[in-house]
Amino acid sequence: MDLVVATKNKKKLQEIKEILKGLDLKITSLVNYPKTPRIVENGKTFRENAIKKAVTIAKFTRKLSMGEDSGLCVDALGGKPGVYSARFSGKPAGRTGRDKSDEKNNQKLLKMLKGLPLKKRKAHYHCAVALADKDGLVGVAEGTCGGLIGFEKRGNFGFGYDPLFLIPRYKKTFAELGPRVKHRMSHRFRALLETKKLLATYLK
Repeated sequence: MDLVVATKNKKKLQEIKEILKGLDLKITSLVNYPKTPRIVENGKTFRENAIKKAVTIAKFTRKLSMGEDSGLCVDALGGKPGVYSARFSGKPAGRTGRDKSDEKNNQKLLKMLKGLPLKKRKAHYHCAVALADKDGLVGVAEGTCGGLIGFEKRGNFGFGYDPLFLIPRYKKTFAELGPRVKHRMSHRFRALLETKKLLATYLK
């Protein structure tokens, strides 16, 4: 069965494919469907945005679709950047300029937290995953992962705020830990584990 993931982010798609490994699914993304309708992510929560993506793409493709929305919530900033994580520093760049957007977002975050000690830099990643088919919403799963915001970028793996997201237990950022460790504890991993259960039931 086909599963269309409502994203053009290649790194995010790769993470999803790795975590959902083992299911009898052919996983594609919006890159394979260039004429999909534009989705305005104007939800107040990650859950609302994920549902909107899944339902919109399922209606268009007539296939089982996954909408995923995730971001970083920093305690000292009242939960920001939250649902605006990808466009924290302004309008997000296109696929070819995503790394540039990530850099701007990271620099803005560091600037806003300047002077705060590590113990006051608590944050968590949150992820919501929605599944829908041509008949509507199938289900939603969510996951979180807590950590701290470091003082400088460290590591070359991952994307987004991973170079700043410090896991105290390892004293390393997600970008330093790499996919093997990250995928056993990340917000996306936790949400997709629950999604796997939804998919297994659906595929029966």
